Amino acid sequence: MQLLWDTHMHSDFSGDATIAAEEMIAVAKQSSLAGIAFTDHLDLDYQEEPGLFDLDTDSYCSKILSLIDANNTVDFSVLLGIELGLQPHLASAYQELLEQYPFDYVIGSTHVIHGEDPYYPKYFSTRDEKSAFTEYYQMILENIQTFDNFDSLGHLDYCFRYGPYAGPNMDTYTSYREIVDAILSTIIKKDIALEVNTGAFRCGMTEPNPSVAIIKRYKELGGKLLTIGSDAHKTEHIGLHFTELPDLLLDCGFKEYYVYKNRVPYPCPLA
Repeated sequence: MQLLWDTHMHSDFSGDATIAAEEMIAVAKQSSLAGIAFTDHLDLDYQEEPGLFDLDTDSYCSKILSLIDANNTVDFSVLLGIELGLQPHLASAYQELLEQYPFDYVIGSTHVIHGEDPYYPKYFSTRDEKSAFTEYYQMILENIQTFDNFDSLGHLDYCFRYGPYAGPNMDTYTSYREIVDAILSTIIKKDIALEVNTGAFRCGMTEPNPSVAIIKRYKELGGKLLTIGSDAHKTEHIGLHFTELPDLLLDCGFKEYYVYKNRVPYPCPLA
């Protein structure tokens, strides 16, 4: 079986994680992964809990780079990544940051919709189901039209993990076809990858983020670049549901996924 890379995980440099990077590396090696990318959170202007995701970028990069030197071999590698919490007004700040640090891989994710994160129940308390998810997708489209200096679009239907409407087998595509197609067409045009994020499974969903319907539609529209990640915040979530992932993606029409090194995509076979 082909060894996979897990290119989305959070160490104790992220405000919502507590596990040291060294421990995550040890577990990843035991899990027979080909490699991992640390992608700790930077969400500037996070109004839900101000300062929670203000990453100490200097310390973070210094630490991960030292771990790369200590752990990289022909059988296993560590990469330096980051997950940027996109908001339109942060584009210039993120551009400046990316010019200062040697990231291998940058995920662009939308966690905040007009100041609110759907992780918190209050986002859904003033919106019905259709408007809650439509506004989320509209925010993603605005974000990627404003800022595109990232490698992969993180957990596209993240919003569906949460709220009173969340549940297995949710329709994350058909009812939102027009706006989702616009997002997919935009990232294809901009050569931005689509992340397949298995963190959805730990939130009670039965498909990754994004759903199989969206992954297949991405393929239909001409999308080629896929990245994969568990979104692990705990060691037990590293490589979550990765045993099922190759068959799922092969069934969607993909034969490979990509790993970014020095911001350049390299193909990796799924089988």
